[in-house]
Amino acid sequence: MQHEHRMMIFSCRASRSFAEKVVEYLKELPDMEEEVNLGNLDVVQFSDGEFQPSYMDSVRGATVFIIQSTIAPADNLMELLLAIDAAKRASADKVIAVIPYFGWARQDRKDRPRVSIGAKLVANLLRAAGTDRVMTCDLHADQIQGFFDIPVDHVYASKVFLPAIEGLHLKNLAIAAPDMGGAKRANAYAKDLTKRRECPVIICHKTRERANVVAEIKAIGEVEGKDVVIVDDMIDTAGTLCKAADVLKKLGAHSVRACATHGVLSGNAEQRIAESALDEVLITDTIPHPEIGPDSKIKIVSMTAVFAVMMNRVYMYEPISTQFVF
Repeated sequence: MQHEHRMMIFSCRASRSFAEKVVEYLKELPDMEEEVNLGNLDVVQFSDGEFQPSYMDSVRGATVFIIQSTIAPADNLMELLLAIDAAKRASADKVIAVIPYFGWARQDRKDRPRVSIGAKLVANLLRAAGTDRVMTCDLHADQIQGFFDIPVDHVYASKVFLPAIEGLHLKNLAIAAPDMGGAKRANAYAKDLTKRRECPVIICHKTRERANVVAEIKAIGEVEGKDVVIVDDMIDTAGTLCKAADVLKKLGAHSVRACATHGVLSGNAEQRIAESALDEVLITDTIPHPEIGPDSKIKIVSMTAVFAVMMNRVYMYEPISTQFVF
């Protein structure tokens, strides 16, 4: 007897709203050949703090997509690992971890003695739990894909940010990198935008006193009179971003905005952005922020359509390279 090939989508608790939007978009795809719904993954919470995910539906023989951003606290990563293990033990054919925000990505090397490489450890944990494939977005460093011994589908938020930047209709657009490490990303954005207009690149060079504390920032490039858009992979404390915006404004920038994929927004980052020289900040919904209101400088653009299309193509064994290369 031949078993029916079927897609099943589940979400852990941290990314429930993201998963619901992905499923809604999947339902609207014209090439979606089967009915898809968000499956019921129940998480039992015990009094000692432990928890146990369990599937309320049979996943035997199915291609199971589990959506979860591994944001703080570490329980979110543990919940994803347990959900993967449960699916494997329930005889799922394939288990695909959809991780819009891959936590620990900044721990991608030994930058001082006697420290862990957290990104590699998380990759090993996902594989050990039984993951067959990983889907993620804007890794802090592209080479993290090499930490995995399984396929990694790595998409870029440029898919939604580039149309958003075009929609701003800025007269003297310039793209800026908040640090030297972001120069490649800024150049890629500028290269795409230059197809339609002139778009120079500005590089901000920063020195740090210690982790999360920026000592000084200098801007390299023509700033005066420009409508600057800073592009980055994430905003954590927003210290670098706000300081860069202040420097650019002092150098004569007409306006300063930012696009950052992952809005970690730890500590008082939102307040810092509100009080900064930034005119507007665009982030995606890879990390949930229900507290951000309509009056905030921070605006959210959704990555759910990008993930929905990617999930459908992978499930249907269709190529994704043409659509998701930066």
